[in-house]
Amino acid sequence: MLKRMMAGAALMALLPFGAQAQEVPKKVYQLHQRLLTLDSHLDTPASLDLPGWSIEEEHGVLSDYTQVDLPRMKKGGLDGGFFAIYTPQGPLTEEGFRRARDFAIMRGVSIRQMVAADPANFTLALEAKDAAPIAASGKRVVFMSIENAYPLGEDVSLLKTFYDMGVRVVGFAHFAHNQFADSSTDPSKKPRFGGLSPLGKDLLKEMNRLGVVPDASHSSDQVLDDLLALSTTPVLLTHSGCKAVYDHPRNIDDAHLKALADKGGVIQMNAFGAYLRASKPNPARQEALKALFGQLREDAKLSPEKRAELLAKRQEIDRLYPETDRATFDDFMAHMLHALKVAGPDHVGIGLDWDGGGGVVGLEDVLDLPRITAALLKAGYSEADVQKIWSGNVLRVLAAAEAAKGS
Repeated sequence: MLKRMMAGAALMALLPFGAQAQEVPKKVYQLHQRLLTLDSHLDTPASLDLPGWSIEEEHGVLSDYTQVDLPRMKKGGLDGGFFAIYTPQGPLTEEGFRRARDFAIMRGVSIRQMVAADPANFTLALEAKDAAPIAASGKRVVFMSIENAYPLGEDVSLLKTFYDMGVRVVGFAHFAHNQFADSSTDPSKKPRFGGLSPLGKDLLKEMNRLGVVPDASHSSDQVLDDLLALSTTPVLLTHSGCKAVYDHPRNIDDAHLKALADKGGVIQMNAFGAYLRASKPNPARQEALKALFGQLREDAKLSPEKRAELLAKRQEIDRLYPETDRATFDDFMAHMLHALKVAGPDHVGIGLDWDGGGGVVGLEDVLDLPRITAALLKAGYSEADVQKIWSGNVLRVLAAAEAAKGS
């Protein structure tokens, strides 16, 4: 599993990347640049802690495998989004909780330091209404989120610490069951709680009290059922897909899509190839990657020299064992258009999982984002619809959580 292998070092994605950004008509590009564009799931904070890596400099998917930086955000017309504090799932022990808590707090500090180091280009957003004026000023919008609530341990009051840091969206689980909820991809393939645990329900109450948006991505369908039944505010899926297009546990079926929309929620479409369609196995490549990532520990501190060595080995794997059956932009749009058909343009958004495994042929990094705008317009959606999809819907859900907090 990608993020488990990337834990702590966040070295690179498992999939190879193509060449140049795909061009769109000039009028579409200009429209795209005028829109307020937010991605609801950016794993880019992991890059912030890489030795020698700077978000201020333009990088490339063919060189260091990263997908988001300030120059590319400007060129690709991404105004900002939700920068995720992702913590790998570890043991459900006091020591495991302590290590995860400390890791998550320091990852949050890295996000805040990014903003503080360049106030001319980044601004922390704490409310939905902050986004538009920040973007209008030419700066990037930095919301904060948590992917995997595991670092909260068994003390839901710790959520207030992260809220005060700036976190406004929290996902309950990740690749495995934890103390709060069942995962859609737990290795056991069996439920632990059959949805939210009692502690998970307490966490949801605290989220609703503070005005934090519940995120059901990575959690099981039964968790989503519980969230829809119990949450006093709409539910978000920050980076998910459609089971009707590809039957994968990480995706949701049409019945859940409709139920999500009926409760005012939004599904943000991801571009993680393994969730978009089946691909042919490449055992030699997977074994080589497993061996490479086996050299890393989740708390490892990479030196610049070690990172350069690992990048060279990763590039050699790409040369020896190329990935020849990758998902494509059309596969991504199949999920997007299906969700729009079922849930409607008021309940669909964009969360591509950049720097966490997202990226397909034709949608390699944020330089390619105008292609989504072009495809939506070609499919017959209006400029107003496209604006909702790019940011209006996720901001509406955030505003609803703000309005209901304390109740």
